[in-house]
Amino acid sequence: MVNQVTLVGRLTRDPELKLTQAGTSVTNITLAVKRSYRNQAGEYEADFISCIFWNKAAEHIAHYCHKGLLIAIIGSIQTRNYENQEGKRIYVTEVAAEYFRFLEPKREEQLITI
Repeated sequence: MVNQVTLVGRLTRDPELKLTQAGTSVTNITLAVKRSYRNQAGEYEADFISCIFWNKAAEHIAHYCHKGLLIAIIGSIQTRNYENQEGKRIYVTEVAAEYFRFLEPKREEQLITI
């Protein structure tokens, strides 16, 4: 069976690196992915897709990426559920991202001058 997804979109906010209690690096992002067709008003809509990065990939995306950056992600769909404080069962579907690639050049303030 195959569970692989490739997405191209823009980050909706700056990534924030967090650590689990065990010390594992994790970063959650939301990727705005433009649909390939126009709506009735003639505009493109976007889907906002939750993605999670672990370990070195989490550290790299948090360090090198910023809001609005166009990136490609390769990963797999995963689902999970938990019970919130009110006792309600919450279901989550997200992309467990394994790789990402920059699709735009670095901003001028990120360039290193020697």
